[in-house]
Amino acid sequence: MIDVRDLHFSYGQKEILHGLSFTAESGEVIAVLGNNGAGKSTLITCINRINKPMGGEVEIDGKPIHDMKRKDIARLVAYVPQKSDISELSVFDCVLLGRKPYIRWNTGDDDIWICRDMIAKLGLERLQLRDMDELSGGEQQKVMLARALVQKPKVMLLDEPTSSLDPRNQLEMMALIRNIAKQDGITVLVVLHDLNLALRFCDRLFFLKDGRCYRYCTSDELDSATINEVYGIGADIIEKEGDRFIMIREESRYGDK
Repeated sequence: MIDVRDLHFSYGQKEILHGLSFTAESGEVIAVLGNNGAGKSTLITCINRINKPMGGEVEIDGKPIHDMKRKDIARLVAYVPQKSDISELSVFDCVLLGRKPYIRWNTGDDDIWICRDMIAKLGLERLQLRDMDELSGGEQQKVMLARALVQKPKVMLLDEPTSSLDPRNQLEMMALIRNIAKQDGITVLVVLHDLNLALRFCDRLFFLKDGRCYRYCTSDELDSATINEVYGIGADIIEKEGDRFIMIREESRYGDK
């Protein structure tokens, strides 16, 4: 479980996050949504203290993050950024980096076993000796997810994990994230731009607007008014065979009012 209370962050004199608060339970997948510049990436980097908040509190299972050492945070919180400079590493070595918070002097047998097991679970065995720059975008994202998971985290922060993927790989990646969250009881915060992916795979939706929480709701509670207010576009929510879809109105596609 993660509990964020009254979180503030500024770059110089410009305040980016204005008192954000929310909670998320173990096994939940939370979509972090909003326009470019709304503060989505800043929020998740404040949660794991890559950026130090100016105010507020973050607790994981009741333990304040600000009281923890960097290595302790890394054991609780896994972070996958939009891009990582890991092109010269093999797949196995990249995944092994996720065990760094647990390794003292040398890599142990347990670390090797955990990495091999995760590589197998994510179907990466045939790729484990290849260099990262030889992989497709979807394969690279799976490797980065494996690296995060071998940390054995309580919370996983994913910054636009589907941005460079084709539609099929987007669906596979989000299904994989959701299934792992449910099976392992990991709280997942995932920054997304695709509203339909969020609606289909996420339990709750956290909408940011100008660094403030505009709405925090379940997927079933989302309405077209929220989309209009957050993104400034007209949209309809359509239900078919038990599923809900977002359709952007024609005039919004071309910027007409």
